[in-house]
Parts: sequence; structure tokens; C-alpha cells
Amino acid sequence: MNRPAYEVKAEFFKTLSHPIRIRILEVLRHGPLAVSEIADEIGVGGSALSQHLAVLRRMGILTSHRVNRTVIHQTVDPRIFELLAIAKQIVTTSLKESQELLDDLERLDFDTHSPRLPTAG
Repeated sequence: MNRPAYEVKAEFFKTLSHPIRIRILEVLRHGPLAVSEIADEIGVGGSALSQHLAVLRRMGILTSHRVNRTVIHQTVDPRIFELLAIAKQIVTTSLKESQELLDDLERLDFDTHSPRLPTAG
């Protein structure tokens, strides 16, 4: 039985929903790295890193191979970096809009420029 495309897409995005996994992909942007190099770059190692790498491999985002005793990881499809760049653009736009709203609110100084409302009593 085939799963609907929207479920597969949701699982794909769920895989990317953890900050450590995003960080792993960011450090792999420049090419394959050994697990120890990834750990050094992101500051996470051991079983936590192994679990995140395994999730990315299961979804088909990463692949790995051994060179002697060293496990090397790399992305399967470089378009993942385009997706991350688009996500950054979307977040940046949203943050800029939020900052503009904050700036507008700060320009409105209700304490000194607004008429005082009558108090009950």
C-alpha cells in the first residue's frame, strides 16, 4: 500500500525538525566528513550524534561509508542545501517583519503621548 505524498513529505520535514540535524547538514555543506569531525564542529558526540546521523540516513538524506575504521558521512542530494537556504530566507523575512512591528510599537510611546483615560471611581 502506497502512502500519500503529503505523509512522506511530512515525515521528511519531521526528520529535519531537530536543530542538531540541521547543524549536521550545515557542516556537511562543504563535503563529506568523518563522524569525529562532525562532532567537533557541532559540539555533540557519542550516542546522541549517532542517533541523529541514523535518522538522516534512514530518510535517505545522508549516506555513509567506511574508510578503514573511520565512518564518513555525506549528503545524498545537494538540493538539501537549497532547501535550507530557502528556509533561512523565509525565517529572515519573518524576523524582519517582526522587527519592523517592534520598531513601530516602540515609536508609539503611550505613556507620554496618549491622553490619559479616566479612572473608575
